[in-house]
Amino acid sequence: MAPPNNQKRVKGVQIFRPFVYGSTAKLFDPATNPKPPGTPEDHTHSWTVFVKGVDDTDITYWCKKVQFKLHDSIPNPLRCTDFPSYLLPAKGIYWKKQANIPILAIEAGAPGTPFQVHETGWGEFEIAIKLYYIPESLEKPQTLYHHLRLHPYGNTETEKETMRQAPQIISWAYEEQLFNEPYEQFYDLLTSPVDRSKGAGGKGTKMMKGGMVGSSGERTSLIPLSCRPGQPFSRETEKAELKRLREAQGKVEEMTKKLQSELRDTEKELASLKEG
Repeated sequence: MAPPNNQKRVKGVQIFRPFVYGSTAKLFDPATNPKPPGTPEDHTHSWTVFVKGVDDTDITYWCKKVQFKLHDSIPNPLRCTDFPSYLLPAKGIYWKKQANIPILAIEAGAPGTPFQVHETGWGEFEIAIKLYYIPESLEKPQTLYHHLRLHPYGNTETEKETMRQAPQIISWAYEEQLFNEPYEQFYDLLTSPVDRSKGAGGKGTKMMKGGMVGSSGERTSLIPLSCRPGQPFSRETEKAELKRLREAQGKVEEMTKKLQSELRDTEKELASLKEG
C-alpha cells in the first residue's frame, strides 16, 4: 500500500511491542475433558492456537486481525479472527470470502482477549500465523510459523515426564513485534496513552496480576515483573534465561580452552616425532 502524500516515517525510531503466540492441547477424558458432540471418533485432543498480549494486555491498537492456516485435512483450514474472540461458542461466527477463498471469521470479544481458534484432532502439524496490522500502520502482513504440539516434548526425559504430569500440553513462544521508523500517524497511536476520561471507554489503571501497572487497554512495551500461573513470561524468566545463557557460554569457553590445550599438546608431540 502506497502511503498518502502527507504521511512520513519517523526517522531513527524503533518501537517494539511484546506478544505471545502458541498452542495449548488437552487429551480427551470422560471426566476432565469430554468429547463435544459430533467430534470424529479418531480425534484424541482438543486444542487452541492463539496470539495475545503478554499478561493479556490489549494488542488490537496495532494488530487488526490474525489469520491461521491449519492443516488442509481440517474443514475450512483458513481461519481469520478479525478481532479477539471469547472461548467458543464465539460471538458472531460468520462466513466471508477473501480472494475467492472461504474463510471462517470470528467477531470481537473484549480488548485483551486472544485472537484464537479452537479445534480437535489427532495429529501434529505446522500452523502458519499471519498478522495483519491496523490500516494506519501502512505495513504489510507478517507470517509466523508454529508447530502444534499434542504430545509431551522436551530435550530430556525429565522434561517430557514433567509435561506428561501436567493437565495440558503448552507450547508458547514470546515474541516482540518491531516497527522500524513507523509512519507518523501510526507512531502517535503506538505511543499515545489510552484515553481514560469519563465516558471515553478507557479503563482505570490497576496493578496487573504479574506486578505490572497497567490495564487491558494499556499501550505499553512493558512485561510483568514476575511469573504467575498461565503467564510464564516476565522479567523474572528473562533474568533466568540470561543466567542459563551465561552458564552455557562459560561451559563452551571451558571446552574451547581444553580443546586448544589438547591441540597444542598434539602439535608438540607431532613436532617432536618429526625431529626424532
